[in-house]
Amino acid sequence: MIKIDNLHKNFGKNQVLKGVDLGITEGGIFAILGPNGSGKTTLIKSILGMVIPDKGDIFIDDTPIKKSWKYRHQIDYLPQIANFPANLTVKELIRMIKDLRNKPGDDAALVTSFQLSPFLDKKLSNLSGGTKQKVNLVLTLMFDSPLIILDEPTTGLDPIALLELKKIIQKEKVKGKTVLITSHIMSFVEEVADEIVFLLEGKVYFKGNIDTLKEKTKETDFEHAIANLLKENNA
Repeated sequence: MIKIDNLHKNFGKNQVLKGVDLGITEGGIFAILGPNGSGKTTLIKSILGMVIPDKGDIFIDDTPIKKSWKYRHQIDYLPQIANFPANLTVKELIRMIKDLRNKPGDDAALVTSFQLSPFLDKKLSNLSGGTKQKVNLVLTLMFDSPLIILDEPTTGLDPIALLELKKIIQKEKVKGKTVLITSHIMSFVEEVADEIVFLLEGKVYFKGNIDTLKEKTKETDFEHAIANLLKENNA
């Protein structure tokens, strides 16, 4: 599904990606983790074409994405921070995104799942942060694309919405889709992720499933296993 070869990216003197090699197979849930400054956001934005690498190649379905844009139609992306037009209602925003993407979107089921019906006619400027995040999720998940990238999807969600999100992610996986997730909530990652990709200082420090990570770090608790990776690097 995704192949990354020797990816480098500098911002001025700051070397953010330092030769990332990574393969993501089709189908499954992959959590991209790492401390602040490890290169997670730059890597995701490189896959999306929002950041142009200085060196290296990215392939999606064996096709290089360099100087291409059509592959983005196969991606549904949830940004960490969504800036919505304040004067639009939720219903108007959903309609606008459908028009922009020029493809049908199944928003009705998602609106029900996230209990957004009472807010459809409310302006986005009047919504709480958690409700805006639910709208953000509807806009992302209503299209049937094979690759889904979710950047901190749990932000601001109440427990009921979080449960719904977990169910939806698992349903997408069953359909054979590839889901990339970044999150600082380790309990969420442990529950949904099939594999962990851990970045440190611009490189892939670990890739594998959670059981392998626990075995490598000799920890029985996932959060402690992640902390152990950081201690290894500092040592």
